[in-house]
Amino acid sequence: MQSIPHLLAGFGVDMTTYQGQDLPCRTPVTGAVHATLRMDTPQQVTQKITDARSAFERWRTVPAPRRGELIRLFGDELRTHKQALGQVVTHEAGKILQEGLGEVQEMIDICDFAVGLSRQLYGLTIASERPGHRMMETWHPVGVVGVISAFNFPVAVWAWNAALALVCGNSVVWKPSEKTPLTAIATHALFMNAVARFGSDAPPGLAQLVIGDARCGAALVADKRVPLISATGSTRMGRAVAAACAQRLARTILELGGNNAMIVAPSADLDMALRGIVFSAVGTAGQRCTTLRRLFVHDSIYDALLPRLKASYGTLPIGDPSDPATLVGPLIDAQAFEAMQAALQQARDEGGAVFGGTRAEVAGGEGGHYVHPALVELPAQSAIMHHETFAPILYVVRYQSLEQAIALNNAVPQGLSSSIFTTDLREAETFLSVVGSDCGIANVNIGPSGAEIGGAFGGEKETGGGRESGSDAWKGYMRRATNTINYSHSLPLAQGISFDL
Repeated sequence: MQSIPHLLAGFGVDMTTYQGQDLPCRTPVTGAVHATLRMDTPQQVTQKITDARSAFERWRTVPAPRRGELIRLFGDELRTHKQALGQVVTHEAGKILQEGLGEVQEMIDICDFAVGLSRQLYGLTIASERPGHRMMETWHPVGVVGVISAFNFPVAVWAWNAALALVCGNSVVWKPSEKTPLTAIATHALFMNAVARFGSDAPPGLAQLVIGDARCGAALVADKRVPLISATGSTRMGRAVAAACAQRLARTILELGGNNAMIVAPSADLDMALRGIVFSAVGTAGQRCTTLRRLFVHDSIYDALLPRLKASYGTLPIGDPSDPATLVGPLIDAQAFEAMQAALQQARDEGGAVFGGTRAEVAGGEGGHYVHPALVELPAQSAIMHHETFAPILYVVRYQSLEQAIALNNAVPQGLSSSIFTTDLREAETFLSVVGSDCGIANVNIGPSGAEIGGAFGGEKETGGGRESGSDAWKGYMRRATNTINYSHSLPLAQGISFDL
């Protein structure tokens, strides 16, 4: 793979505008520092919001299909530079290259979705009880949308938000994770290339990039000119964002902790289930919001599945994520490794038998934090299973009845994604019903990880309740107005009220 400086130059990035002494950018692949950046001050964040607000006042008047053309051009930029941007994701987030490329494809897919959406921002026509009257609803952009993204999907989550927000007529201010700022700089450069091709209908300041730490995020969240904050990250972070936004009655789209589960039922296709388990549990080294963390296996098939799962775990290729043979890359940093080891120790203290979980030796990656993914067999769902650890740990518990398995699935504070492997129609439909999974995503015969663009993405409870990406998630970036038009020559009142003058 090419080096990050070379890749960034290929996007047209002038790194002299970002260089400084504030923020070292380390690759989890080797631990080496690729660049050191300056961070924006809170005052600079405020100015960027001012510029974004001015841009919004012009952008909202551009017809939505024309706004969609900008996103189409951005999608073209992503197609052209997919391989290079995927490599930057791999360098900076540590994802295997296939997953890095897959993340860029998600960006392309949401651009395609948003372009079509730009001609489908539908309202309703509503029957009025009054003669000569018509009711309707219209949708208008909210203004400046603040996006705070996490390291594990350093560019796709911004694209989910920005593509929809922009076609809806908003401007966007993006504060990426301080662990992955270079991917954000690359993406911003590609977007500005699209703006240059689009022409003067795109006002200056339409898409702003903030490089910085939590202080910059706090400045964005606190600004009254930002009516909507979309934040992806930990539940702790989400609580802080929600509280700050509540103080000024701003809206939020929160995508927080996952702690996702899978049920493997007696009728499951075990070959298919095995593949679904392994990808969902170890993809992105267990650092996806939708990573499989809890596995409930029916007692009748437990002894058939677990040896096969252990054998698969024992042969997983761990190493340099740019190597096509690698399936498990590094953890993001030392803190993630330490959190994993602490969770495994707690699991042992709670009666768990741990398979794997140790440091993996990778030639050339001594400065990185590579691990063998861990399986933990527990006699029951214990306290550690109620906590999301962002690492490849899969807790495994036996169950006896579907009702018990569903109760275990729903017993944790988080509610993002869930799945069941079964060929029993009754079991599948029960899992998807009102008495089934309480998560925002519930799947049958696929794992909890790997969502498509067409569906709304998000979860319940401590996951935050927000929805991004497909379906009608676009409504979260707009305000609704109900309109009543009187085209008659009289003024009847609703509810038959009489008020004669």
